[in-house]
Amino acid sequence: MSTRSTPRRLFVGLSGGVDSAVAAGLLKAEGHDVQAVFMKNWEEDDTPGHCAAATDLADARAVADALGIPLHAVNFATEYWDRVFAHFLAEYRAGRTPNPDVLCNREIKFRAFLDHALARGADAVATGHYARVVARADGVHLARSADEAKDQTYFLYQLDQSQLRHAIFPLADLTKPEVRALARRWGLPNHARRDSTGICFIGERRFRDFLARYLPAQPGDVELPDGRRVGRHGGLLYYTPGQRHGLALGGVRGAGEAPWFVVGKDLARNVLVVAQDHDHPRLMARSLVARPLHWVLGAAPATTFRCLARCRHRQPLQDCTVEVGTDGSARVVFAERQRALAPGQSVVWYQGADCLGGGVIDAVGE
Repeated sequence: MSTRSTPRRLFVGLSGGVDSAVAAGLLKAEGHDVQAVFMKNWEEDDTPGHCAAATDLADARAVADALGIPLHAVNFATEYWDRVFAHFLAEYRAGRTPNPDVLCNREIKFRAFLDHALARGADAVATGHYARVVARADGVHLARSADEAKDQTYFLYQLDQSQLRHAIFPLADLTKPEVRALARRWGLPNHARRDSTGICFIGERRFRDFLARYLPAQPGDVELPDGRRVGRHGGLLYYTPGQRHGLALGGVRGAGEAPWFVVGKDLARNVLVVAQDHDHPRLMARSLVARPLHWVLGAAPATTFRCLARCRHRQPLQDCTVEVGTDGSARVVFAERQRALAPGQSVVWYQGADCLGGGVIDAVGE
């Protein structure tokens, strides 16, 4: 991605990973004054084997040294807890499946970090996200990246115009293999580092053990759709629709060797419902209701419109109709039934390459 021809002062979020490293390198090559910033946002159990922030910081320092740019470390742990993690826990407590990366981008990377950068004279901030910003007469659009498999607009749909005006995504026109090739060509020390798959800023760990530290689990019964009890679960907060692993079911009378799937959660009775059917009717839905909503340009394109949508990262785009209500919600009707829609996750809408916005799945229809 090419930025403006006039050199600018740009703050780049440097995580220690290869994507942010190449983003910084591209901007340095364009002649900008690049300042790298490492964000430390978790310190509850910052010990070896957990957050590993020290390892990430060491990798970020090595990259900054290789590129010849200064690195500053900032601590947004309080902001992360108050604006992201507290909501994360509240959603799990309510039996939903939240996506912390969406809030993390809105509240930390493009609010706390952006405010920090602007206060220190930056013209804009840049990250290693696979996404694109496009300025047009009606505002700044968020659009999908060239690498459809890596596109991250799903996690960025809650950014507003003030945030997008100060955002740069240097990887917009690159694929992941091209990014790694650049990192190797430049001799960056992290060119072969694998991608992170952990919770935003918290890292990779045993999720059930981690969650149990903050939310007390309430064990209960596991039932079939017909109400027959077949086992016990460790707490509904550990399960999400469509989940296959971690059910610990075996030797159920009359059941074959087919895998089990979570097909429902009865919060009132603390019951987990399972079935040996990947596409069980209770997992399939044609519609959903989303709230709250966010529109990239500030408003919906119409009260009713057709578009494409995805309900999870990397899901193929799905045809749908969106009906925007007057109460801050929207009803989404899909052309084909969708599997394992999870309240707490997001539905994100697209027209062409543009991300229109989206909403949090609140209820799932039939």
